[in-house]
Parts: sequence; structure tokens; C-alpha cells
Amino acid sequence: MVFRPRGIRHSIVPPALMVLILALLLQGCAAHTSPSVEPPVAAPEQEKTATDTVEEALISEDAFAEDDEFLDDDDFFDDEGLIDEFGDTPEELVWDPLAPFNRAMFTLNDTLLIWVVKPVASGYRTVTPTIVRRGVANFFNNLKAPVRLISSLLQGKLKGAGSEVGRFVINTTVGVLGFGDPAGSWFHMEPSDEDLGQVLGAWGVGNGMYIVWPILGPSTLRDSASIPGYFYLNPVGYVEPTKLSLAITAYEQLNEASFSMDDYIALKASALDPYSFIRDLYIQSREKMVQE
Repeated sequence: MVFRPRGIRHSIVPPALMVLILALLLQGCAAHTSPSVEPPVAAPEQEKTATDTVEEALISEDAFAEDDEFLDDDDFFDDEGLIDEFGDTPEELVWDPLAPFNRAMFTLNDTLLIWVVKPVASGYRTVTPTIVRRGVANFFNNLKAPVRLISSLLQGKLKGAGSEVGRFVINTTVGVLGFGDPAGSWFHMEPSDEDLGQVLGAWGVGNGMYIVWPILGPSTLRDSASIPGYFYLNPVGYVEPTKLSLAITAYEQLNEASFSMDDYIALKASALDPYSFIRDLYIQSREKMVQE
């Protein structure tokens, strides 16, 4: 279980609510800048010159700057982040109505990663040479060729599909069942890096809501809908009995964690809010993959 960064964007603030927030902010600004003394008796109106107008603007700007109460952080920040000069919050990358559940699942997954996966992966990395772990990663990557091949064909990416066929043939034969990667190192044939979630995105299906699954990690409604197809195309899913298939998958994830665990810890440590940071990173990465 490792973090794997994988969009029609959604706004969690309806337009009507944004208008209401803007009105409240403007009302608050007016309350802060209103003088507390009785207004003087109005003098007879005189025609304003351009100089008078500029002077009045400068006076208003000075009064605004000197009003310390207006500079309260609560006026500039809300639960979603920085409020700009028009009272709008930054655009959300994805609809997240299940945030409380997702945060709980994120905490659960993070706890399992730190207290279970990390010690096991560290021990595995200590006793297993890098060349062996790299060979195992190549083997499982070669097994997933059908997923990438079908995903490329469904998007009309014939060059990527051809590359997948060539890679599978070369690596399975010359590369000894895929433990080696001569297709990449000798012939510079890189994997197409396509999946069924990207297929749905290329067909115009939006992300839907953001979901954090226990064990599986970050996803969206669109990417979650592609999971059954992934297991259908992955040869490991056909291994019997089911317990053996699950054990093979667990070993694959452990081997992958031996390479990526340190990256995940560094990413989490660099974020003020790891949940939001990883959510946005995941959505941005998936959107980029769909657009490519």
C-alpha cells in the first residue's frame, strides 16, 4: 500500500453562496471603515476638481491602512484558504463532499503506512539487493502490459499500443519473463503509462467526487469505476486460490514501497495540511495524465 499520484473541475461553493459571502464581506468592510462620531452638517455642495478627488482618495487609503481591526486574519482567511480581494476562495481542484470520511481514511492509511508498511519495507530493503527489487518491479510492470495496451487502444493511441506490444515481447523473451527491461534500456521503448481511469477522462467523464479508500488510498469516483476493469485485465487477478492472488499483490506493493516510502514521508513532511496537499497533488497529476 503506497501513495501513487495518479479532470472537469468542481466548485464546492455554489454561485449563490459566493454572492452572499461577498455581500457579507462588503458589509463588514463598511462597518470597519465607518466613523464612530456624528457626521458633520453637510456644507453646500461645491464642484470637485481633479486635485480634490485625488486628495480624497489618498485620505481614504491612509484611513484604510491605519485601521488595524480590518487587518484581522479572520477577514482574509476562511476554512478553505485565502480570500482574495473580491471575497472569493481559491478554486477547488475536485469536489470533496466526503472530507470528514476521507480525512479519517487518510489517517488510517497513514498510520498503517508508518507503523506497519514502513518497518516491513525497510527490513525488506535491507536484506534484498536493489537489483533484485528492481527486477521484481520490472516483472510486475511487464504483467500490466494488457492494462496499458487496452487503455491505449481505447484512446486511439496506436503508437503507445504498438510500444506496449513490442515491450512485452522483448522483455518477456530477452528480458527473461520481464525481470529485465531490455526494451527500455536497449531500444528506448518506454511504457505508455495509460490506464482505464484515463480512458474515462479522455472520453469526457469528470472526476466526480474525491474518495480515499482504506488500503487503496486516494481516488475519485471516475478512477474508482475503473478498478474492476483493472483487475479483469491484470493477470495476477486470475491466480488461484484467491489468497495466493492477494499475497502476490501484497508482495508487489511491498516491493514498490521499498522504493517510494521515503518520497511519501518527505511529501507529507513538507505540507502544512498533508491531506489537502496529497489530494491536490493526486488530482493535478491525474488531470495532466488525462490531457497528455
